[in-house]
Amino acid sequence: MAARADTVHFWPPGIECAVAFTFDFDAEEVWLAGDPATVERPGRLSQGTYGAKVAVPLILDVLARQGVPATFFVPGRIAERHPERVAEIVAAGHELAHHGYTHTSPTALTPAQEEEELVRGTEALARFVPWVRGYRSPSWEFTQHTLGLLEKHGFEYSSNLMDDIRPYLHAGAGLVELPVHWSLDDAAHFWFAEDEWSKKISTVEEVEAIWQAEFEGIRRLGGCCIFTMHPQFIGRPGRLPLLEAMIALARETPGVWVAPAHEIAAQARRALVPATGAS
Repeated sequence: MAARADTVHFWPPGIECAVAFTFDFDAEEVWLAGDPATVERPGRLSQGTYGAKVAVPLILDVLARQGVPATFFVPGRIAERHPERVAEIVAAGHELAHHGYTHTSPTALTPAQEEEELVRGTEALARFVPWVRGYRSPSWEFTQHTLGLLEKHGFEYSSNLMDDIRPYLHAGAGLVELPVHWSLDDAAHFWFAEDEWSKKISTVEEVEAIWQAEFEGIRRLGGCCIFTMHPQFIGRPGRLPLLEAMIALARETPGVWVAPAHEIAAQARRALVPATGAS
């Protein structure tokens, strides 16, 4: 009988919780994929340009000061549009992971188009790294074909679903899932709805309270805390101290392991594969 995932001790001795700081470096693509006509709206696109022009260097400075390796999920078209920034991310020792070619939800694509997005995105990132291990959908959505395509193309982990606080293996795919949640995503708190003017921008204090509570809850339960951030949001001057504070909190809390997503997935696989064969 297979061991239950919630009875598996995932982490090395002395570790009770893993934390990954991940950044979806979407830049302009999050707007262009939704509406290609946005190319004629430089004001709107400038929100994403800020991420590449200003925010990524500031975030890299924070990560360097804290001595923390992170994971950057990057659409292929952003790697093509901002190669200098992607090169800086890799040179700083951070993981580069897949975030589609365009920032298009797989649910809006045919199976052939979904595979093309995977292939073209991988090809774009291959200019910078020899191996892309992880995948995050541009929308945190899967189709019935996604897992098979990820396995076919050699991915090791996914970070998309919200059904757990611990890593697990997808049945039949051999793919490790690193669960996420909107509460740990900066977009849910900071993305202003400029079309409708119907969503306020949360204060740093509100988000800090939410993130600290979620981190502490996941830590108590021995889970995996995946922060999902976007340079154009977390990289605003008033929010960078929040990023630095959360990194410092994770680093300074006993029993917490801060690592890039691929290292956490590899550790979880080592813990889960023997467990799934237990009788």
